[in-house]
Amino acid sequence: MKAISRFTVRTVLPEPLAPLGELAANLRWVWDAQTRAVFAAVDERIWEAVDGDPVRLLGEVSVERLNDLRDDAAFLRRLGDAAESLRTYLTQPRWYQSLEGAPAGIAYFSAEYGITSALPQYSGGLGILAGDHLKTASDLGVPVIGVGLLYRHGYFSQSLSREGWQLERYPTMDPGGSPMSQLREADGSPVRVELRLPGDRTLVAHVWKAQVGRVPLLLLDAGHEGNDPALRDVTDRLYGGTTDHRLRQELLLGVGGVRAVRAYCRITGAPEPEVFHMNEGHAGFLGLERIREFVTERGLSFEEALEAARAGTVFTTHTPVPAGIDRFPRGLVLSHFTGDGTVPDIPVERIMALGTEDYPGGDPELFNMAVMGMRLAQRVNGVSLLHGAVSRRMFHGLWPGFDLDEVPITSVTNGVHAATWVADEAMELAQRTADPRELAQSRGWEQVREVSEKDLWDMRRTLRQRLVLEARRRLRASWKQRGATDAELGWIDDALDPDVLTIGFARRVPSYKRLTLMLRDRDRLKAMLLHPERPIQLVIAGKAHPADEGGKRLIQEIVRFSDDPEVRHRIVFLPDYDMALARVLVQGADVWLNNPLRPLEACGTSGMKVALNGGLNLSILDGWWDEWFDGSNGWAIPSADGIDDPDRRDALEASALYDLVGEQVAELFYDRDGGNLPSRWLEMVKHTLASLGPKVLATRMLRDYVSELYGPAAESARRLTGPDTAPVRELAAWKQRVVDAWPGVRIEHVEVAGVDAPQVGERAEVHASVRLGGLSTDDVSVEAVFGRVGEGDGLVKPARVALEPVRTDDSAVTFAGEMTLDRAGAFGYTVRVVPRHELLSGPAELGLVAYPEEPAGMLNGNLR
Repeated sequence: MKAISRFTVRTVLPEPLAPLGELAANLRWVWDAQTRAVFAAVDERIWEAVDGDPVRLLGEVSVERLNDLRDDAAFLRRLGDAAESLRTYLTQPRWYQSLEGAPAGIAYFSAEYGITSALPQYSGGLGILAGDHLKTASDLGVPVIGVGLLYRHGYFSQSLSREGWQLERYPTMDPGGSPMSQLREADGSPVRVELRLPGDRTLVAHVWKAQVGRVPLLLLDAGHEGNDPALRDVTDRLYGGTTDHRLRQELLLGVGGVRAVRAYCRITGAPEPEVFHMNEGHAGFLGLERIREFVTERGLSFEEALEAARAGTVFTTHTPVPAGIDRFPRGLVLSHFTGDGTVPDIPVERIMALGTEDYPGGDPELFNMAVMGMRLAQRVNGVSLLHGAVSRRMFHGLWPGFDLDEVPITSVTNGVHAATWVADEAMELAQRTADPRELAQSRGWEQVREVSEKDLWDMRRTLRQRLVLEARRRLRASWKQRGATDAELGWIDDALDPDVLTIGFARRVPSYKRLTLMLRDRDRLKAMLLHPERPIQLVIAGKAHPADEGGKRLIQEIVRFSDDPEVRHRIVFLPDYDMALARVLVQGADVWLNNPLRPLEACGTSGMKVALNGGLNLSILDGWWDEWFDGSNGWAIPSADGIDDPDRRDALEASALYDLVGEQVAELFYDRDGGNLPSRWLEMVKHTLASLGPKVLATRMLRDYVSELYGPAAESARRLTGPDTAPVRELAAWKQRVVDAWPGVRIEHVEVAGVDAPQVGERAEVHASVRLGGLSTDDVSVEAVFGRVGEGDGLVKPARVALEPVRTDDSAVTFAGEMTLDRAGAFGYTVRVVPRHELLSGPAELGLVAYPEEPAGMLNGNLR
């Protein structure tokens, strides 16, 4: 007999044990070893059985055990120390509190969050990054409010059929049995966030709050009886359902999320956010709600409200491929904003224009969430240097006429939250030689070089053995789920070996990540797995999206290979990849393998976690590895860029992978000195820790966000959204005037004088006659652009110098200046006009630029 519903009844703790509830309610236990040790001491057997979830632990521990602990003085001291540590952590000033003029609050919106496997609200790297962002904000004292959706069925749990095919199930999550509480009004009623939908329907969401250290995470929940059955399913699962379903989720996240933040600040007295951060385009609709607020509450026009909202908005793009962006049919989006729609009082045609792909190669019948996000944010960034460059190329159409390096998309390379991902043993070893405070602050990593080689090697074996034991446990459970009997599974006791070179590979399974590249030459792979002197072993995990049949076939291919009795003790696929498995994998792997199609990996952070645990990376030069590989901190798999035949490219890169593993990686790992230590390997590990440690930390990442994006965004917002609305009204009017006048802006004539036989170091005088179409000289910047000439007379990495107005004749203005001939060879120049205003983030913000009708000029061919 099955229950028709379920809920969680929480334990009533004896008064001396009340701090256990306080500790369980704050997710700091996820990354605080002291707190986890206290929960383990409650009942170690149950703690392991509930996978380290303190809420479940307290629900299952017996009353008798609680009574014993109530009278256990030693336990109560440990409990008191942990509770006091949490209170100190929550109240003492931290790094952010030492800053002057920093934003009073930042609202961070993401469709998924990887905080802990006990809160399954993530699918992959985007969510894990968002979780690390919140944890690091808490550690640094950054006043972030996280905003997301509460998925009652999460992403999915993965298992395998007998044939190795991925199967999905969606277990129901009870919020009441999770480390969350419902956000309530002063009278105790649940906070209600309402959205109007087509057909005169209203979606009502409740709000749950998970406390991530100092950071509140607000999760909107449609799954309650106040909605009809169809609307309850809006937050049923992550990245599931129809196009209509996804659109409603993103409307609730963006529009409803802003309303949830307003309710939270009203109820708690927290400062209203000055900065709104969209973590990918799923949250793009938040900009529309903020525009509505400025229109209805401040009396601004749409154009004025747009400028006010843009000033304090940051947009982070995570995808390097157009297919990874949410794009909705135009008519579907239109239906949600027509009349008294989701965001009333906003002209629907202006809403639609924000997401229209009105550039060469775009589809005007689709509404692009990333395009809207970029048009609603004054500051945009990618998540690695290479990804920033890829994004500038991908979205170049939004800023036509500007060179790629001028497209206003910067980058902040991702980082990882060390306390979540670094094993206790690795952290303790590092802290023996380096000040923990210096490690936490990205300093002192050079001292790690002084760690004893034996201690380092013993630590690595401990973590590798832990991975082997966990892999065997999961492998046995998977085979039994596939129908095997205990009598058939004796071989699992010897699967993997804690003394064999262990390579990890775990991630989502889209085709570009190439899960099966390692299978390109199966005989060669088998030979490496079974090498009599230098064997390797592979631990693999990953999930394919439920609708991705191709990804499921890749998983089946790798599972069938790993089922082969000849090699199954050396290669395993572990289903149901989650944060718990990820932790043991990144800690235990000696080498992390990453072989995507370059440049389709935006960043990737798993290899960063491996590096912090004393592992090494073996990767295509993509994402963060392209940026920080130095030739001595791992291995770079050569990428066959430029080869159009995908099969040939895979063959070449797979061959290079086999060569590296067999001839360099394995040889170095098994090269032992007189003390049976791989000294050269350990020297590479030490160099990796010293060189990458300060870079891969999320503390570095978040400080970059604060200094490069949040701080400037808050400053812009203050200038435009203060009590005096004159600045934002003036800026909006100025922009409209410039846009209207721009067709009349043209450069009529350019000449260069003062150089007859140009030589390096000389100066050339530039004169340009410009018609401004009714604009003033204060409205524009006229620039000489010059430098080396490449193919097709294109300027390569040109320099720019502003020209100044010197006279006006017959409505044309002459601008003049000098350019320095600073390099030999073919030298070219041109002149351009761009809008200029002190409140613009840069010259490309409006996407307007004027060039001469004639092509760029040359100075007598080559300079001498």
